[in-house]
Amino acid sequence: MELTEFKATLKPHTAIMGFDYGEKRLGIAVSDPLWLVATAQKIIFRTSLCQDIAVIGKMVDERQIGAFIYGLPRQMDGAEGSTAAAVRNFAAEVFKKIPLPYAFWDERLSSRAMENFLIKEADLSRARRKQVLDSSSAAYILQGALDWLKR
Repeated sequence: MELTEFKATLKPHTAIMGFDYGEKRLGIAVSDPLWLVATAQKIIFRTSLCQDIAVIGKMVDERQIGAFIYGLPRQMDGAEGSTAAAVRNFAAEVFKKIPLPYAFWDERLSSRAMENFLIKEADLSRARRKQVLDSSSAAYILQGALDWLKR
């Protein structure tokens, strides 16, 4: 779904959940109900799709989530590769169990931007960066989409 269409489907005063998808880890961030600020929440260490969806579903209920944003890893030329296809497939599978509106946000260089921030600004050790990078990247992705939605 395009962001313009996605924006029209949003229910007021519900949070948006953002994802940084990976084969081994799934970073999760959540917005406030006014869609102003994205906050890193957790990392799911992936074992199965069923387990991933169960954790997501629990968070949806607890945090009044009304929609999802998935980081879409495009190549530098804008093309989509196999990882982007995996993200699209994951989003479709989540939708089957949790039918909330969703859209994709171009995540090119989001992990690199967050890693640089965590090194230079937050001064985190390599071990600590590894613990928070995926959820921080999800927050970076979600914040980009939130900023676009506010325009």
